[in-house]
Amino acid sequence: MEARRIQVRGSSGSGKTTLATELSRRLGAPHVELDALVHGAGWTQATDEELRARLDPLLEQPAWVVDGNYTSKLGTFVSDRAELVVWLDLPLRVSLYRALRRSVARIRDGEELWNGNRQTWRGAFWGRDSLLVYSLRNHRRVSGLIATSVPAEKLVRLRSSAEARAWLGAFAP
Repeated sequence: MEARRIQVRGSSGSGKTTLATELSRRLGAPHVELDALVHGAGWTQATDEELRARLDPLLEQPAWVVDGNYTSKLGTFVSDRAELVVWLDLPLRVSLYRALRRSVARIRDGEELWNGNRQTWRGAFWGRDSLLVYSLRNHRRVSGLIATSVPAEKLVRLRSSAEARAWLGAFAP
């Protein structure tokens, strides 16, 4: 049986949204980006209960591709419902470089992320809550949480961009 409910997880900059977008296109399944459900206008964050209430009807669909982690808010709420969990376990240097490159482009272009929010130089690079500090602090923690919270029989661990491309190639475009 081909998996129709898939969660894509990994650290910031690992390529979760890119892979999930293409996978959902190939499967003809809705793509759910957890960041869009968590971050409201003005960067307000959904409570754990609000996030679960937003996700619940989406996860009842016969097919979906969800990207994101939010283990502190969701625990195994998504992965328990997934038939397959794809773990993008790229090296920290790769994820960090991608997050940096993506942030600079988003700031330069004034790209809207979710619900009117935009990245700023300060938010991306300065302070203990900056994206880059978050990425450095959480890379190992995210990997540990995924490795211990998802049963091995439904986990696909991809350790490079080449592995991710090859795995995605198994799904007809």
